[in-house]
Amino acid sequence: MSQELTRKDMKGPDRFQATAGQAAGWMATHRRTVFGLLAAVGAVVVASIVVSVVQGRRAETAGAALSSVATAMQGQISTVPLPGASGPFFPSEEARQRAVLEAAEKVAAEFPGTPAGHTAALAAADARFKLGEWDAALAGYQAYLAEAGKGDSLLFGALEGIALAEEAKGNPEAAALAYERLAREVPPQAARADLERARLLSRSGKAEEARALLASFPEKHADSPLVAEAAERLARLGAP
Repeated sequence: MSQELTRKDMKGPDRFQATAGQAAGWMATHRRTVFGLLAAVGAVVVASIVVSVVQGRRAETAGAALSSVATAMQGQISTVPLPGASGPFFPSEEARQRAVLEAAEKVAAEFPGTPAGHTAALAAADARFKLGEWDAALAGYQAYLAEAGKGDSLLFGALEGIALAEEAKGNPEAAALAYERLAREVPPQAARADLERARLLSRSGKAEEARALLASFPEKHADSPLVAEAAERLARLGAP
C-alpha cells in the first residue's frame, strides 16, 4: 500500500475519503502484519526500559564498589589496630597507596563507562603519582582527560596531577603548560594555577614571563586571597 496525498488532494474530501477507505481496508486485510509491527515497536520500548533499569542498577553497583576505594584512602598508618578506630590499617604510606590502586583499578575495569569507573581511574592515577610512578600516573591522567566531558567536576584533579607529575619528572615547562590549561579550563582554580605557573616559569629561567604573570595578578584575580602572596613573589623576583 503506497499512495501519497498531495496538499491539493487533501483539499478534495472525496479523494481523501477514498484513500482513507483504502487504508482501512488494507489494515483489515493485513491485520496480522499490523499487529506484528505494533508488537515489535512494543518490544523495542520494553527493551529500552529494561536497558535503562539495568544501567541504573549497574551505576548503583559501581557506586557501591567505589566505596572500597574511599575506604582504602581513609585507612590509617599503623602497625597495630588503634583503639576506637575501625581501620583499615596499613604499615606504611606505600602499602596504603597500593591498596588504593588495587581497589581503584578493579572498579575501573569492572565498571567502564560509568561515573564510578571514571572516578576510580582518576584515583588510580593519583595513587600511581603518590607511589612515584610518574609515567604511569601521567598516562592515567591523560586517559581520564580523554574521557572527561565538558564541566567534569574532577577535571582540575587530572590537570593538576599532570602538572605535579611533570614537575616531579623534572619538566617544569611541561608542568607550567598544564597549569596554564588548568587556569583556562577551570576558572575557580585560575588564581592558584597562575601562581604555580609563575613559580615554574621562574624555575625554567623565564623570569620575565613570571614577572609579567605576577604583575597582572591583582587585575586578573582581584578577589583572590592569593593577591598578597603574588605580590611577595613578584618582589622576590626583583626588577628585570
